[in-house]
Parts: sequence; C-alpha cells; structure tokens
Amino acid sequence: LGVGYTNIEDILSGRFVGTAMLVFCALKFLSWSVALGSGTSGGTLAPLFTLGGGLGSGLGLLATQVFPGLGVDVRVAALVGMAALFAGASRALLTSVVFAFETTRQPMGLLPLLAGCSTSYLVSALLMRNSIMTEKLARRGGRIPTELGPDALGQALVRDHGLKPVVTLQADQPLEAVRAWLASDVEGAHHQGFPVVSSEGALLGVVTRRDLLDGKVATGRRMKDLVKRPPAVVFDDSSLREAADLMMDEGVGRLPVISRAQPPRLVGILTRSDLLAGHRQRLENARQRERGLSTARPPTPRPA
Repeated sequence: LGVGYTNIEDILSGRFVGTAMLVFCALKFLSWSVALGSGTSGGTLAPLFTLGGGLGSGLGLLATQVFPGLGVDVRVAALVGMAALFAGASRALLTSVVFAFETTRQPMGLLPLLAGCSTSYLVSALLMRNSIMTEKLARRGGRIPTELGPDALGQALVRDHGLKPVVTLQADQPLEAVRAWLASDVEGAHHQGFPVVSSEGALLGVVTRRDLLDGKVATGRRMKDLVKRPPAVVFDDSSLREAADLMMDEGVGRLPVISRAQPPRLVGILTRSDLLAGHRQRLENARQRERGLSTARPPTPRPA
C-alpha cells in the first residue's frame, strides 16, 4: 500500500473508514513494531500519523453511533487522533497542533487539537520516561534530559546550609596540644578541616585533619605555621553554585563562610556534604511525583 501518505489522506478525508480501516491500522501497527524492534529502517512519522488518524477515526465513528447528538465529525476526530498520538510520542505539543492546523487549515479543529494534544502530552509525560525519538539513545546508555528545570544549587544560598557552628583553632596553639585534643574524642574533634584564626579573630587559613596528624610535621610548630595557602572564602549570601565553582577552582573540599556585612567575621564553614544537601528539595519533589504515579499504577513485584 505504499509509503502511507495516501492512506493518511484518505483517513482524514473520510474516504477510508470502518472495519477495513481498523484492520489496516492493526496490520500497520504490527509491521511497524517489527521494523522498530529489529532496528531496520521502517520510518516513524508516517506510521504514527496513520495509526493516530485510524484510532481517531475509529473513536469518532464509535461516538457518532453511541452519542449521535454530539455531532462528532469523523474527519476532525481523525485529525485530532493523528496530532495527539504524535504529540504524545514525540513530546512536541505545539508542533503537533500547528502542523495539523497548517496542513488542513480547518479552524473548527483548532480547539479539539489543543485539547487532544495537551491531554496526550500530559499522559505521555507521566507514564513514559523517554519519547519515541530518544528511546533508542537511552537504551544505548546515553543520558537524555527529560525536563528543563532550575539549577538546584543556583537556587540555594550558603547561609541556609553553611552556617553550622564552626570549630576554629588559634594561630598560636601548639601542634602537640591540638593533636592531644584530636585524640580526646570530644565533640568537634572529628571534623576534617579547621579554620585557623588570629587572636583578633582574623581568618588566616584552613588546616585539615591530615595536616595535623602528618608524622612528617615536626613537633613544636604552631597552627599558623601549618597554613599552606591564603584562605578561599565564600560569602553567606552567595549561592551554592558559586561555592561549588570556587571549590573546583581552588581544589578544596571546604570553604570558610564569612559575613558580607562584616567581612572579617567567620560565621560558618561549607563542605562538600552541604553541597549535596542542596539537592534535597529537588529529590523530595521527584519522590512526591513518583508517589503520585504509584497510586495510579500497581506496584511492580520484586523477587524475594
């Protein structure tokens, strides 16, 4: 029966209806499934249009028999079915509406097109992780972005995650006293990094637990002698995205947090774990969506 465009035209014009059309669409679906499953070239658009138009025409014909007072036009139903199936399979909502309207130039079909394509798009977005255009790429292991959303780290501020109580070391503290404090197993001694401050409270740098316990470091030294580099700091009103970028640029795993209103004042410390916590709200929203879907679908049984 050829490529299929003539069949699509006959379905949309109402010349191809009834049992013959439904049998043809069923066989078309079977052949298309074989083509897609085998990985051979079988086309995508023409089969989608054919199946969508056939389903729409069949449902429209059924509506005219069951509800004759609604005045359903089988040709418009075929047009809506064609555009709706394409919108759901490809996730191209506006493209489907504009394409169908531009092709037929039927103003009476614009409102049904918007309703049918919108419904199909929403159902597809809820029940399918990928579109028909990206499913093969996803099965090959490619990462396919399914939605656009704001950057979770860009929306969170440092003051909401990095203002925890900070344990500091004095610049003149001897190394032996600090090592004894670390071995005492008291609260705060298990941190992996400690800001070093002067007697006036100015931040001098950060020393790590590895630096403090390094056996190559001679005894008799003080905390200010262990500071290897000027401190990389982040302001309390900066975003977590800015903090993450600074961590990457400086090659550090923690950043002292200072107040922008009082720059020398140390108000906290930000770690890599705090950056991961910035994704908590995004994960909660995703879980809520999954719970909403699980109420509509039975749970998948898991093997014991």
